[in-house]
Amino acid sequence: MPFHTKNITCAAALLLIFLVTATAQNGSTAQIDEFVKAEMQRQHLPGVSLAIVKDGTLVYAKGYGYSNVEHQVPVKPETIFQSGSVGKQFTATAVMMLVEEGKVSLDEKISKYLGEVPQAWQNITVRHLLTHTSGLTDYPDDFDFRRDYTEDELLKRAQAIQPDFKPGDKWQYSNLGYLTLGILIHKVTGEFYGDFLQERVFKPLGMTTTRIISEADIIPNRAAGYRLVKDELKNQDWVSPSLNTTADGALYFTVLDMAKWDAALYGERLLKKTSFQQMWTPVRLNNNTTYDYGFGWGFAQINGHRIIEHGGAWQGFTSYIGRYVDDKVTVIILDNLTGGNAGKIGRHVAALYNPELARKAIADKEPEVTSFVKDLVQKLSEGTSDPNSFTTELHGEIFPARAERVARLLKSLGTLNKLELVERGEKGNFRVYGYQLTFQNGSRFLKMSLTKESKIAEIAFIDDF
Repeated sequence: MPFHTKNITCAAALLLIFLVTATAQNGSTAQIDEFVKAEMQRQHLPGVSLAIVKDGTLVYAKGYGYSNVEHQVPVKPETIFQSGSVGKQFTATAVMMLVEEGKVSLDEKISKYLGEVPQAWQNITVRHLLTHTSGLTDYPDDFDFRRDYTEDELLKRAQAIQPDFKPGDKWQYSNLGYLTLGILIHKVTGEFYGDFLQERVFKPLGMTTTRIISEADIIPNRAAGYRLVKDELKNQDWVSPSLNTTADGALYFTVLDMAKWDAALYGERLLKKTSFQQMWTPVRLNNNTTYDYGFGWGFAQINGHRIIEHGGAWQGFTSYIGRYVDDKVTVIILDNLTGGNAGKIGRHVAALYNPELARKAIADKEPEVTSFVKDLVQKLSEGTSDPNSFTTELHGEIFPARAERVARLLKSLGTLNKLELVERGEKGNFRVYGYQLTFQNGSRFLKMSLTKESKIAEIAFIDDF
């Protein structure tokens, strides 16, 4: 059933933006504006909406560029963007509400709520779906995004795909897992998950623009989504209406509504603190190691400052929310381009707002590891890295396709000019390192884990600063 949004009056909106901007008038805001505009040009972003929240209070909100290029409509803080996978945290919250009510159990097999499931799904629990450890995969390459499906048809399609591993063995991001959670919510409550969220989350928090996507409805301040094709801007790809309503990330919202959401996460208006704590605890795998993901949220840290965060990408939009919970600072970034890097903008804005949230070099007590990394980056760029440097499992994941993509990336970045150790820690039996790499044509954050035998067990080049 469609529902209608309420809009704050124009006068109230203007007053709000004036107060927010005035609150944040300091040296950092000029730097933030300069950086966002430069990054928009570098990423070819049509428009960006930004909000900074401190102690649950909105302190800065601003729009940049265009929400609609054809009509030259500027982005405002009231501009409505699509959530992408940032919407997963709302699905996870709905599940936890049902857990608190005793209607769902995290460690119950999902067959209790969904009915008959394939043999390969028999041991999947609700917790597995929430943490992306079920073994379920993503939408297959031959999935028809232009066909309308019923929930039963979507569930049947998902169940026809063989899981990649036994539940709990590994972490692997799965949109199908969260699609399934939305169907589970419907079966348990008798309500479409979007209606459940509207009644239990959006209305109580005054999130007046947040709702399930509907391209048919007339929605004031809605941004258009875009993609780049051979450096030419095109409108977003069209998908069927039903695939814009699934629980893996199909919401409309503004940065103003997301600021209200962030404020609510500090209290108990939605859930008990113990429930939030479960959502924000890294998942423990069957081998007793952990992965930095909870229920619809990922985890990181910079200089010991914890970040609870998530990004999203869907149909011409990308999004990011980063909550620096020790500092009670949150940055929200929404843009309207497929392939945009909202997370990079968000993390850099946080560092400009509070310099303690920027990565800083630390004492390098293992120069031999740093030398190994420098040599590794060079060999990866040349496509000559030694396969024996990697664990057997990682070798199978990297070679040849991923190694070829990494080589192309590193070549495009040019000469490595600077390499700094910025993180060092332990994770189970692994030594974990983080290096800030500065190249001729950009920068990357290198995250790497080594085994006791100094084999590379995990490696990623992240464009987030």
